[in-house]
Amino acid sequence: MIKIISVYGTLLLTALGRTLLLALLGLFFACFIGLFFGIMGVLKNRVCNVIAQIFVDVIRGVPMIVLAFFVYFGMPYFFNTIIGGFSVSLSALQAGTICLALNCGAYMAEIVRAGILSVDIGQMEAARSLGMTYGMSMRKVVLPQAIKTMIPTFINQFIITLKDTSILSVIGFPELVNSAKNVQANTFMSFQTWAIVGVMYLVVITILSRSAKVLERRLNVGR
Repeated sequence: MIKIISVYGTLLLTALGRTLLLALLGLFFACFIGLFFGIMGVLKNRVCNVIAQIFVDVIRGVPMIVLAFFVYFGMPYFFNTIIGGFSVSLSALQAGTICLALNCGAYMAEIVRAGILSVDIGQMEAARSLGMTYGMSMRKVVLPQAIKTMIPTFINQFIITLKDTSILSVIGFPELVNSAKNVQANTFMSFQTWAIVGVMYLVVITILSRSAKVLERRLNVGR
């Protein structure tokens, strides 16, 4: 184990950095996707509700490994061959970010929808009675209260997204699991390699989990 750390420690730490980068990029774009479809899900418009529900059901109903292959191989083929006239090529980072953003965005949409619905309807009615439009009431009154309750859940979703990055080793992105496979192939030390990787994940996820709990307690005190 000491040999692996001394020889491949830098490689694994670099791979961990790539894993965190991929998770952060995925979560960043997922926030916009989740906010968009989450708001669509609570609008008093049946068409918007159905579109949001279809998006959530389709993305959550497809295994992430299938989604990864579809984005990495299927999307370029669709634009380049079926439609034609395009020259689309996605790197593993780009495809991984899209895949994570879509997958995480579907769950974030439900988080946003539930957060908005948790705000007393009287808040919206009071804002509208003051002459605010629906959009202004949502932006200035409802969403700030909803986001406050959603922040701990966002952190938990980031933890899930961080673990989901391991699936993207199938498209060749050099994240932690993919790099660990190379280390294992070079050293033939399966137990030691995966034990080190497991500890690395455990440390990062424990820090994030504790942060979520501390933040949740502080938000509850502020209510």
